[in-house]
Amino acid sequence: MSYTVLATAIESTTEEKNSDFLTFLHPVNSREEAMAFIDHYRKTYPDANHVCWAYVIGNTRQPLTQAFSDDGEPSGTAGKPMLHVLTERDVGNSLAVVVRYFGGVKLGAGGLVRAYSAAVSNAVNSADLVMVVPNEQLQITIDFSRETKVRHIVNQYQGHILNVDYALQVVLDISLPATTAHLFVQQVINETAGDAIIQREKK
Repeated sequence: MSYTVLATAIESTTEEKNSDFLTFLHPVNSREEAMAFIDHYRKTYPDANHVCWAYVIGNTRQPLTQAFSDDGEPSGTAGKPMLHVLTERDVGNSLAVVVRYFGGVKLGAGGLVRAYSAAVSNAVNSADLVMVVPNEQLQITIDFSRETKVRHIVNQYQGHILNVDYALQVVLDISLPATTAHLFVQQVINETAGDAIIQREKK
């Protein structure tokens, strides 16, 4: 399943009733990486009233892990709305941090939800997003006489041959877009009369 990720880090600033919301978006690949950025912003803005955050690792529709923090704001008014924006905008492998400087006017629960949502949404609007298409790795064992045919099918499905071993038979390690893997396997089976041995492992 394809999804989008941040091409690079982005930052933006919004204001709501004299409160400043400094927003930072970062591409991240793990919880550890996300937490390191969060710690960085806490140290960078020690005088801020709140440093709220949300991250999602992997595909936003089937995340490997996700988490958020309101950092002292009323429960559910900051981190969760921030995560909701990342999910709705399909920004996978991403961290959003919003640093708030209180401006003296209370926003109320609804106002906070809108303010934190808008802060992250505005940052996403300014971000460059790139599409990620997950790959699947296959190992195909075939007779020497069928190698040329299988190589042709690999090219046809925009795959890449990672490694080739020549022993009693030819063993090809192949990476190709997961979205086309099923059709690729069916064609290999058809073109080799069912003689190919195919092992699948998602990456």
